[in-house]
Amino acid sequence: MKFKIFQVDAFTSKAFGGNPAAVVPLESWLADDVMLKIAAENNLSETAFFVKEGDKYHIRWFTPTIEVNLCGHATLASSHVIFNELGLETEEIKFHSDRSGVLGVKKEGDRLVLDFPAYPMREIEPLELLKDIEVKPLRYWESQGNMLFLLMENQSVIADLEPDMHHIAKLPYDEVILTAKGDDCDFASRMFAPRIGIPEDPVTGAIHCSLIPYWAGELGKTELFARQVSARGGELFCELAGDRVKIGGNAVTFMKGEVYLEGNSPQSTQSTQSA
Repeated sequence: MKFKIFQVDAFTSKAFGGNPAAVVPLESWLADDVMLKIAAENNLSETAFFVKEGDKYHIRWFTPTIEVNLCGHATLASSHVIFNELGLETEEIKFHSDRSGVLGVKKEGDRLVLDFPAYPMREIEPLELLKDIEVKPLRYWESQGNMLFLLMENQSVIADLEPDMHHIAKLPYDEVILTAKGDDCDFASRMFAPRIGIPEDPVTGAIHCSLIPYWAGELGKTELFARQVSARGGELFCELAGDRVKIGGNAVTFMKGEVYLEGNSPQSTQSTQSA
């Protein structure tokens, strides 16, 4: 049994930038444990799998250790594959995720624009585990169920930080996001998730579902330019649109090939999966 696989750099216009994602188009679902093994073998922050169902694409995302509820850069990468490698001729893709609902992607010039849900952030008290660190956050929030957001003093603090992954892994959150007002952008961020197999994610679309509403309110505008200031770096063109966010970026194909599985790999016992 074999099927195609692509590696795409998302939120960048050139190879070796942005965030690499693996994309696996399927005709029918593989067993969940097989998809997880493929994601672990790829060893990228996310591998996206999708199956075309009528005029929509049912999409799922896996880190090397778990299935996640939402992934922006791997959705952008999947759209790039559908448009440029699989030859879709329309200007819009409709995705469906059982974990995050209806998602869309539109072509706007040479940019792809994600249409994702906006998520509010709930402010919380400072965490005991973070009180002794040298660079102290200014504010703390929770969002999207398992994400911790920390407001830092400025972009330089975030960019220069060399976090202790062992310490971050002790926090009771799957993802820890640092953000600050930007120097050369409206706002900047970094994201760490060692608990789910991602020490640092180079560019993370999903966290912007929470960051965009917050920074739109703080800066008093609905269109924003964001940077994720990881080593690879990424650029995100953002907009708050009511209860949705628009996240635009570029993508480039880095590699394409085939996955080979011995025999007939078992299919998933269900075509969808609830959160």
